Amino acid sequence: MVDEAIPAATLIVTRTRAQAPPELLMVERAGGMAFAAGALVFPGGRIDQADRADGSDGGLVAAVRETIEESAIPVGIKPVPDRPTALTLQRELLAGQSLASVLDHHGLELDAEALTAFARWVPKFHAVRRFDTLFYVAECPPGEWEPNVVEGECAGAYWLTAREVLDRDAQGLARLIFPTRRNLERLAQHDSFEAIRADALAHPIEPVTPWVEERGGERFITIPGHLGYPVTEEKLDGLWRG
Repeated sequence: MVDEAIPAATLIVTRTRAQAPPELLMVERAGGMAFAAGALVFPGGRIDQADRADGSDGGLVAAVRETIEESAIPVGIKPVPDRPTALTLQRELLAGQSLASVLDHHGLELDAEALTAFARWVPKFHAVRRFDTLFYVAECPPGEWEPNVVEGECAGAYWLTAREVLDRDAQGLARLIFPTRRNLERLAQHDSFEAIRADALAHPIEPVTPWVEERGGERFITIPGHLGYPVTEEKLDGLWRG
């Protein structure tokens, strides 16, 4: 049993569309993964020691690094590299180099202001592997950035609106873990990145640790009501938690 949750970070990347809600970068976790296998999630992963080097914001660095590793989309990097350079960044990061060293080699730097803290989730669902995950939101760089999927990192990557992902889940065409579903419902309220960012800034970043309440013979998994989430509970029976 793991007593402490594993520090992690994830990045909600938005892509603006004309007269339509923003699309979100979603990655499909490989079927053999120990946690949330086959689920649609935002790109992200553990915060490594190298992410914290030189006093850096480890969560922010990890969110950017993981997004590049899983998609080759250079969010949070300045100046914005071209596609071939972005693919090179992906290869070098997957080879084990740190984000700091890779950026320095290519004359690039982290653009911390491009990311805005959105939420922090610390579920207690899992006895073996629990995560303390920081969620950030950022815009995709200008241009046609299609994700480059590398075998072993994820099974697929897609641009979808929050509502499209939720509809796929409702139809049984996708799998979502509880935190992803709640965050998608929150994101689906907004029709622009500016509105999503304003939502993030309007609410405190407090740990969201769901708990179980029983009412009328039924059990509900519940989250706080003051953090911007339009849905704060779901029936526990049958809930897939990864």
